[in-house]
Amino acid sequence: MSQENLNDASSLTPAAGAGKAATELKVINASLFRMGTKSMAHAYQMLGFKTHHGLLEDVTESPWTQIEQAAEATWPLVPEARPHPPFTRADWDAVWCARGFQVVTDLASPFAIQLIKAYPEAKVVVVQRDFDKWWPSFRDEVLDRVMIQPMATINGWVAWKVMGLRTVHAMRKVHFGLFHARTRDQIAVNARKTYAEYFAEIRRLVPPERRLEYKLGDGWEPLCDFLGVPVPGPDVPFPRANEQEAHREEVKKRLGILWGGTARLVLPWAVGFGAIAASWLSHLYQSG
Repeated sequence: MSQENLNDASSLTPAAGAGKAATELKVINASLFRMGTKSMAHAYQMLGFKTHHGLLEDVTESPWTQIEQAAEATWPLVPEARPHPPFTRADWDAVWCARGFQVVTDLASPFAIQLIKAYPEAKVVVVQRDFDKWWPSFRDEVLDRVMIQPMATINGWVAWKVMGLRTVHAMRKVHFGLFHARTRDQIAVNARKTYAEYFAEIRRLVPPERRLEYKLGDGWEPLCDFLGVPVPGPDVPFPRANEQEAHREEVKKRLGILWGGTARLVLPWAVGFGAIAASWLSHLYQSG
């Protein structure tokens, strides 16, 4: 472990206990969706850091409204954006640190550049997947979930009107904003350029001493050395999660939660309507 990281270790000490709120964001995982964010989130958790990843908490607990507001504040020209001033550190604190998170991945990843500017003392772990391997996975498993019609609109309506969650609204604005687009086709056209600019800007902003270039498969040592924490035991494998099929199953599960909420809301009304209709038909039959 380098002396520099030993000196920084105190600032990266994991949360001492469950539920203890962190005072600042310590690590930003700078990587886009479908670039191993869930595996990295598991790794940070195993090292003792309270880490946010959307798939590691209940869909109802993610800060969807704040994510939507952050997208509108960061990219004010996205479709259906409402006016918001640019997010400040206090705004980001309210999203992450108020809930005690020390490390952010996944839902925070599109805002990595904004977070780096807001938290200049945070360490940054860059995980970059080859574009040609990443894009089809991102497109099919993430983007099209909130873009392909009519299901995107239907799921968005169910999530918002039934469950009170701005999931689809937030993610559509995030994707439109990140890729500087107003349609799905424009996202596809801008994808490679956005990908290149995203990682180039992160590397420009973050000096080498605060940045780790990490590749899945590098194991525990470089990550632990960078964060200034002990390496897990020799028999502890680095986590590997969120393979394509597992991701699909997780998405189905979450859609099931949304549609289950709809059924619970609609069923009593349907039963009541059926009883009224049966009574009315019986009355007509008897009157005839």
